[in-house]
Order: sequence, then C-alpha cells, then structure tokens
Amino acid sequence: MSIIKPTRRGVLRTGAIAGAGLAMPTIFTGSASAYMNEPTGSTVTLGFNVPQSGPYADEGADELRAYELAVEHLNGGGDGGMMNTFSSKELKGNGILGKKVEYVTGDTQTKADAARASAKSMIEKDGAIMITGGSSSGVAVAVQALCQEAGVIFMAGLTHSNDTTGKDKKANGFRHFFNSYMSGAALAPVLANAYGKDRKAYHLTADYNWGYTTEEAVRESTEAMGWETVNAVKTPLTQTDFSSYIAPVLQSDADVLVLNHYGGNMINSLTNAVQFGLRDKLVNGKNFEIIVPLYSRLMARGAGENVKGIFGSTNWHWSLQDEGSKAFVKSFGEKYGFPPSQAAHTTYCQTLLYADAAERAGTFNPCGIVEALEGFEFDGLGNGKTLYRAEDHQCFKDVLVVKGKENPTSEFDILEVVEVTPVAQVTYDANIAQMGGPDATLGDCNPGA
Repeated sequence: MSIIKPTRRGVLRTGAIAGAGLAMPTIFTGSASAYMNEPTGSTVTLGFNVPQSGPYADEGADELRAYELAVEHLNGGGDGGMMNTFSSKELKGNGILGKKVEYVTGDTQTKADAARASAKSMIEKDGAIMITGGSSSGVAVAVQALCQEAGVIFMAGLTHSNDTTGKDKKANGFRHFFNSYMSGAALAPVLANAYGKDRKAYHLTADYNWGYTTEEAVRESTEAMGWETVNAVKTPLTQTDFSSYIAPVLQSDADVLVLNHYGGNMINSLTNAVQFGLRDKLVNGKNFEIIVPLYSRLMARGAGENVKGIFGSTNWHWSLQDEGSKAFVKSFGEKYGFPPSQAAHTTYCQTLLYADAAERAGTFNPCGIVEALEGFEFDGLGNGKTLYRAEDHQCFKDVLVVKGKENPTSEFDILEVVEVTPVAQVTYDANIAQMGGPDATLGDCNPGA
C-alpha cells in the first residue's frame, strides 16, 4: 500500500515502508497514519489557542469570535463572509475536504509555556490537525516550534515580531500578519513629513522578542532619515504602572517618545505619559510627540482620548472599503454587534487560508498544505493583492499607517487611515540582518508520523 512521504516542496506517493527515513518528533508518539492526526471520520478538528487571560486577553476574545465565525462559514452557515470575495473559489461551505469542521480552544495566558502546554494538549488529546492563534510573538515563536516538532501546521495569529518569519521561522508555520520591519518602513516617511528629520527619540520597549524587533525596526528606519536615539529602556511585560519609566524621559532631551508596547501595556504606558504632561511639552523648540508603532482598535479604545493625533501602523482596519473588508465587517458585525479588530481579521483569514490550501492540495498532510501555501498569491481577503512568500512563509501586502482621530464619531471610530503604504515599500530580502541573516532557514516540512 502506498503512503505519503514528505518532501520539502510537498508530498509524493511511494511504496516505501512507513516512517523510513523520517525524524520522529521527540515529544509526540507516531501513529499508523501517514501524517499526524490524519482525520479518519466525518470531521476535522482545528485548535484555536488564544490569550483568554493576561495583558492581551481583549485581542484573544476577538480572535476567538473570528475563529467561530470562520468555522460557521466553512460549514455552510451564515452569509459566507469573505469566502464570497476570496479570489480562490475552492471553499464551498461543506467543511474542508468534505469533513465538518470542529474546534477546540486553549488559553495561552500570554505566556509561552502555557501556550505550548495548551497546544500540545489539543494535538495529543483532541487530535487537532492545525493550531492557530496567539496575540504575542513570544507565544507564536514557542508554539510554532512545537507544531514543527509535532508535525502539524501552525497558522500564526497576531504576531508582529520579525522573529516569527525571521530567525525562528519554521517550514510548518505561516504568518498572515505584517511585521516590525514593515511597520518601520511604512512609518518612517510619514513621521519625517509630519515631524521633520531632526528629532531625538526615547524608546520604552516591552521586554520580549516583539519589543526588541520593533524597537530595532523603528530605530533603524528613523535613524536612517536623520533621527537620533537618545535612550532605549526595556519594561516588563507584566508592568501596569509605567510612571517610573516615564519620569526619566522628562529629564532627557528627547522630543519623541516611542512606545514599543501592545495591548494593556500600551494603554497604561500611554495613559501615564499623558498624565505626566508629555504631550504638552516643548523640547528643543519642538512639540513633544508620542508614537505607537503597532496599533489596534481595541488598544485605541482602551486608551481613549489619549490616542488623538498619535501615529502608528496596523495590519487592517474595519473602515476599509474593498469588497473583502466590507463582507467581513458585515458578517462579524451582524453576529457580534460591533466591528472586528485586526486580530479578528487576521485569524479569520488564517482559517480560510488553511482550509483553502487543504482543498487545493487535496489532503490534510502538512507537507501538502506547505506546498499549496508557498508562493500562493491571492486577493479578496481585505488587504488587496497578497503573496505568501515561499522563502519565509511571510505574507506581503500593503501596510496601513494610522493615527488617532481628533473627532471620533463613536467608540469604534477612533483610528483613521492616513496612508496605505504600497507593498513594494515594505518588501525586503529574506536574508537581511533583522530577519536573522542567511543562516535563518525554514528547514523541512514535518508530517509528524
């Protein structure tokens, strides 16, 4: 009987003995199937691993809403959402490869160890064939590595660190979200135009890999246009009061504060900065400015009036008027009563992209999924024309520069898109230093059995 043997570029039929030549995962036991958790019944199980507690819990709640909506659409419920606008027409509303989609959930707690434990449980105990989710790059990198070892696909959720598809990229992992490099490349020209090229920046940076790569990206892009970095200070992810970190900014000669913070961290640090009067200061003959490199509507809502006029970047925004965005906003809004966040958009897209890849590959085998997604170009999912680059499994698309609205019309209408940065401006060589250099490689696809 023929089996499926993995290759770097996909799957081949061969009569070789099952498991011959395959490196078995060290923490997962193999099965008699051709690949890990091969579905044998009428259903297929996906694992949704999101922060249901911790500093990114708001993002996780919206991710889970989007996952549930995606499963509903894949199984033929609702109005189909972006399945109707997606350029690929393989999804028919009859599940994936004719199997009804079921799902299990886990709480990452915004902690790498907890995220790995919940993902491992979903794979081993629940038979999840794909893991997706997360709102922290530290979590994403950890779970992606586990999925590589286990032999399942990881469709990254909200992860912005360069590392996810840079130095820590894996053959079994894919990212739809943009990254730190892209934020820096998109923001720099806008900041130069708004604030000039003679500025002194002070960075407060979340003490984990996302914070590091975001600081690096923004520093490099702004220093290249003439800005000086006067200081960069790391802050704990668990920090809630940033007063002790804001006070030294007042003693420096910085005239820009860059908050490399996300979620509750950003809400609290920005609030403290405003309370300390930074936005009313005049330094070096210039108005003091604050920048938030990575924005989300949920964060902006939490920070309230403090975000007015503050620039940042975002992967997607519900106000976009392309057909895919409108379809998604309509579906999500009718189900939940409010517009989706970029976290919701990303995870919905990742679910559809996985399902579509399985349909196009004709298999759930991870190596077939890898081949279907590598170099895949598509449209109709809300970001315009998009490429899943084969070299690093990073999506390339236009990037949005936004700022807090001066006169919002509702609690959801807080950010405005000031520039759609074309994909060519944010595209980079896969071997650049920020992405780990030429030594960072994907490795081989692992089917896990």
